[in-house]
Amino acid sequence: QVQLVESGGGLVQAGGSLRLSCAASGSIFSINNMGWYRQAPGTQRELVARILSGGTTNYADSVKGRFTISRDNANNTIYLQMNSLKPEDTAVYYCRMLASNRLYWGQGTQVTVSS
Repeated sequence: QVQLVESGGGLVQAGGSLRLSCAASGSIFSINNMGWYRQAPGTQRELVARILSGGTTNYADSVKGRFTISRDNANNTIYLQMNSLKPEDTAVYYCRMLASNRLYWGQGTQVTVSS
């Protein structure tokens, strides 16, 4: 059974930094891409950043220049380094993986940025 386990969320002041991790475990073959999505109360879940199998990265316009996604292929783990955090970054952050044409989600980790 495939599992995605996120860690690294928390409470931080505006301007601060956090690093999220997402480790995938189980019978995993052919990862197409992994990424981070977020959902604030009353809003739809949105893409934050993703990294494709070839290493290409995509970012939401709102986080470009502040967030960096990276991966550790050997451990099926991705990271999201979040700098210069703003109150509007407050949300539950979810890890998502597309592997062997199946979609997997983590349970989410709360990120709260105080002003």
